[in-house]
Amino acid sequence: MAQVIDGKRISREIKDELKKQVAAYREQGTEIALAVIQVGQDPASTVYVGNKKKACEYIGIRSAAYELPEETTEEELLELIGKLNRDASIYGILVQLPLPKQINEDHIIQAIAPEKDVDGFHPQSVGRLSIGQPGFVSCTPAGIIQLLKRSDIPIEGKECVVIGRSNIVGKPMALLLLRENGTVTICHSKTQNIKEITRRADILVAAVGRPKMIDASYVKEGAVVIDVGIHRDADNKLCGDVDFDSVAPVAGAITPVPGGVGPMTIAMLMHNCVEAVELRKG
Repeated sequence: MAQVIDGKRISREIKDELKKQVAAYREQGTEIALAVIQVGQDPASTVYVGNKKKACEYIGIRSAAYELPEETTEEELLELIGKLNRDASIYGILVQLPLPKQINEDHIIQAIAPEKDVDGFHPQSVGRLSIGQPGFVSCTPAGIIQLLKRSDIPIEGKECVVIGRSNIVGKPMALLLLRENGTVTICHSKTQNIKEITRRADILVAAVGRPKMIDASYVKEGAVVIDVGIHRDADNKLCGDVDFDSVAPVAGAITPVPGGVGPMTIAMLMHNCVEAVELRKG
């Protein structure tokens, strides 16, 4: 049976380390503040925003919350972002996605100053990652690297397969594994003979967006399986892109849903907020 990688424990370790760093900055006269913007009352977004605020409170980061009505226009949101870009007391700006249909998400992401882009979504942040320069990294892929490193799972020289090519997870995940000297293949909806490819993987990252799609037939004996997905199954229970019960007996290590990748995403958002202080200095 596979080792279950405990994302809750590892995220707590990271948050405790960050708490000490934030306290040290405060002693030097620097208070870190994160602006969190939510447009409308999407229930899942409300839960995510609440979790982010709790993490800020635990670490000692000031959370400046902006809860805007569903009918907010793109111009109004851009005006708020411009104001926050100019506010020296704000170190990070987070706009909770998805946004209402009248607002273009790309316009909003690009409006956030790159030095405050703690989500790591701005084209400049993505470009910096692709050429190996310092900058913010998308929180979920960054969290997965920490899960592997803090579980003593080597990446260098390993065959790594990422299923999914989204801008938020799949592509930056592949770049980060490559940065750690993994040999990386990306699979997607048009990939042929996908199981032949995934069964070569020493590290398999499932970010496909389909509940329980990845069963034991996709997985090499002893592989490390990272499940990025989060869904509700027919019984309304949380599940991932990986069929845990099928894959766990085959894998060497696996992340559960919930309690695997999810907590790491928020931990790395907090890490990016603290990193913003150094990036501003540098």
